[in-house]
Amino acid sequence: MNRRILFALFTKTWFSRPFIRVSILVALTVWTTWLIVVSPSAAISNMILHWKIAVTMVFGSMIAGGTSMGGGAVAFPVLTKVLQVPAHEARVFSLAIQTIGMGAASLTIVAMGTPLEWRFIRWVSLGGVPGIIISSVFLAPIIPANATKICFTIMISSFAIILILLNRSISHPNLVIKSWGKWERNVSFCIGIIGGIISGLVGSGMDIFAFSVMVLLFGVCEKVSTPNSVILMAINTAVGFFLHKFVLGNFVEPVSNYWLAAVPVVVVGAPLGAILCNLLNRTTVIWVLISLIFVELVSSLLLIPLTLPIIYTAGLALILFLSLFFWMYKARNLLTVKLSKSNH
Repeated sequence: MNRRILFALFTKTWFSRPFIRVSILVALTVWTTWLIVVSPSAAISNMILHWKIAVTMVFGSMIAGGTSMGGGAVAFPVLTKVLQVPAHEARVFSLAIQTIGMGAASLTIVAMGTPLEWRFIRWVSLGGVPGIIISSVFLAPIIPANATKICFTIMISSFAIILILLNRSISHPNLVIKSWGKWERNVSFCIGIIGGIISGLVGSGMDIFAFSVMVLLFGVCEKVSTPNSVILMAINTAVGFFLHKFVLGNFVEPVSNYWLAAVPVVVVGAPLGAILCNLLNRTTVIWVLISLIFVELVSSLLLIPLTLPIIYTAGLALILFLSLFFWMYKARNLLTVKLSKSNH
């Protein structure tokens, strides 16, 4: 009897929380729409046929909602290298599925009352629109998939190196961007352009790049930066999905079938990831992210053929991104000193 009472009290307390109600409502709405539009028998049959895609996105969606890596960082390499899906199809699928998953996670994040840097989100999103259009329309068709993938891997690996160095020193991360003016707006807009270009090439990237800027340049806590990066990626992928669906017209079979198989999974997984991230402390968030980046690095080195052009590309990317992230790390210290002087 006591166990039943405790369970009832726990259930009542847990489900009384607004973000749980929002997450359940969003999931039920998406599931209902999915079954009505496709028909129950066709929806279930398609999900069984593409069960490997659905299983991949169980993990991908939780990573998307709970970290700054994005579901595309899981979907793109698994689909292209393990499931042998063509790179252009994997790219479109990654953008389309993250629109649903990270959109659902964003609603959960807002419902949790998570503090968000809306100024940063606004200006990065504005830059992301031309970035993802330029990338999807002009760059993605001509740049080899392996080159873009190794550059993405090197970018996040470079960030991990600087992040480890940053957390070895005594630091007191901010909960917000301390100052906001013309320089911060311009930087945020440029970051959006670069993040949009990366997302258009790989199907992910706006989130981790914006996250790195918040942490290294603006000195914002990693745990605080994560939900901001999730919302940024949700907005950017929505733009990319709209572009591929209604302008470029390449959201067609089999990509649409992959998407329909994964939709009911990600609408649960991504909000769950966001909730779990909220329960973790800052140190755990950092090491979860670094571990994911390490897995990404190892899988890329194993799965991408290391031809001479790829090795040269990786070397140049390493120099470029290490220099960029190290500059952010140093610039952060200068901005902190300047801000402290102005306050005095």
